Amino acid sequence: MRFTDFTPYDLVLLAQGLGVSIALFLATSAIGLVIGTLWAVVRFYRVAVLTPIITFLAELLKNSPVLVQLFLVFFGLPGLLHIRVTPVEAAMITLSANTAAFVYVIAVSAIESISRDQIEAARVFGLTRWQVLRHVVAPQATAFAIGPLVALLVNQLQVTSLISVIGVVDLTKIGDILNLRTLKPFVVWTAVGLLYYFSAKLVALIGTRFENRLRAHSAWRGL
Repeated sequence: MRFTDFTPYDLVLLAQGLGVSIALFLATSAIGLVIGTLWAVVRFYRVAVLTPIITFLAELLKNSPVLVQLFLVFFGLPGLLHIRVTPVEAAMITLSANTAAFVYVIAVSAIESISRDQIEAARVFGLTRWQVLRHVVAPQATAFAIGPLVALLVNQLQVTSLISVIGVVDLTKIGDILNLRTLKPFVVWTAVGLLYYFSAKLVALIGTRFENRLRAHSAWRGL
C-alpha cells in the first residue's frame, strides 16, 4: 500500500473527528446559552455593578476574533496565572464565552422588543418582577429570539473548526492528518466540508422545527 492510499479506517477517523466537533459544539452551546441568558436577566433586573461589566465583556468577546481568544486562553492564561490548560479546556472556555456573548446580545434584543406597556400592566395587576419575567417576558422573548439563535448555533458549529490549531483532534484536524498522509487535498477537504455542511443543515432543521412549534404555540396563546 502506498502512503497516498485511503483506507476503510479513514472513515472511522472522520467519524471520530466529527464526534469530537459535535460534542464540543453541544457542550459549549449549552454553557453559552445558560451564561448568556443569565447575563440578559441581570441586565433586565438592572443590577448596578454587574450590568456594565457584563456589557463590556460581551462587547469585547463578540468584537474580537475567536482565534485570538483561543490563543489567549491556551497560551496566555498558563503564562499569566501559571496554570495548565489543555487544548480541550481552552476550546471549552473560549467557545462557551464567545457563544454567551452573542446569546446575551440576542436575548437583550428579544427582551427589549417587548412592549413596556405589557410589563407595566403586569406590574399593575400585582405580578412580581420575577413573575413578569417568567410569564410575560420569557415566552415572547423566546419566540422572538429562536430564529437568531438557530443562525448563531449554525455559525458556532463552523467556528469549532478553529480549535484544531491548538491540537484538538476534531474533524478539521483529522482532515489535516489525512491530507498530509494521502496528498489528496481535494478529496479530503471535500469530505470534511460535506460533513460540516450536513451537520449544520441538521442543526438548522432541528432549530426551524422547534421555532415553528414555538411560534404556533405562542400564536395559540395569543402572544
